[in-house]
Amino acid sequence: MNDCEKRTSYHPNRTVIDPDLCDGCGLCVVVCPLRSLALRDGRAVVTGKFSLGCDQCAAVCPREAVSTGLVDDNALTLTTIQNDEAWIPYGQFDAAALVRLIRSRRSCRSFSDTPMPRQVLDDLVRIGAMAPSGHNTQTWQFTVLPDRASVGKLALAVGEFFRRLNRLSEKRIARFFARLFLGDVLGDYYRRHYAIVKEGLRQWDELGRDTLFWGAPAALVISSQKHPDNSGKDVLLASQNILLAAHAMGYASCFIGFAVNAMAHDRRIARALGIPDDEEALAVIALGMSDVRYRRVTHRRRVLPRYCFGVTPSA
Repeated sequence: MNDCEKRTSYHPNRTVIDPDLCDGCGLCVVVCPLRSLALRDGRAVVTGKFSLGCDQCAAVCPREAVSTGLVDDNALTLTTIQNDEAWIPYGQFDAAALVRLIRSRRSCRSFSDTPMPRQVLDDLVRIGAMAPSGHNTQTWQFTVLPDRASVGKLALAVGEFFRRLNRLSEKRIARFFARLFLGDVLGDYYRRHYAIVKEGLRQWDELGRDTLFWGAPAALVISSQKHPDNSGKDVLLASQNILLAAHAMGYASCFIGFAVNAMAHDRRIARALGIPDDEEALAVIALGMSDVRYRRVTHRRRVLPRYCFGVTPSA
């Protein structure tokens, strides 16, 4: 059983509270999502059988009296960035700087061939694992492609998948039967993606131009054990951590959706990366130094929020 298989929503409660340090403030009781702690005789005590292992009780305790026994204090220690364990209170971070970072991050489609340091890749994995996850399951797994050769092999496998898909979608009879039995997925692909994929494959074959990973010298594949607790959303949250952190650390990134789609339909690609069949590859991120320097942030289409002041259940 690997680490991913051991991660379930609820763990046997191993929380320990030092009665000599506990002053009975009750903060750990308030933040415990499973209500597994309680106040008795002026001290916090463990009352529940299960824990999420979220470490919230330890993080909130002003006297460091609580330990959960389910976390590794060094698991998120970074090597290329200064570590600071102090929590930033609400409202005490530069929101303008955060928004500027978010707006400055671009999907890079022109990477230099400068290699990615292994320590940076390791730190990006740890930063990804800082994301929230449903029921704190943390079912994600990170597969690192550390050099251009390994990225190129993945690009080749993904390209072969789309060659086969393009050949199939060219056939009218195949599109006809797909429309009858598969909801027109093949016809939709043919209309939306066939031409651009065909051109990308031509450039790969004739010019050696990588229009999938854009010459990136490294990549991360984030997979997750198949789990009912929205593991796919968890992976996307981890991905956003990585995208933003990479920019802040001096590196560019690009989310490669075509690679995700190929691995979803051809298990052989994921297996070649060592990803077991009980995991789904849900995110692929190209990483490296950018050959392009932007002058200003980009803009977006206008979005209008929807306000809801009450929910009426449907009949």
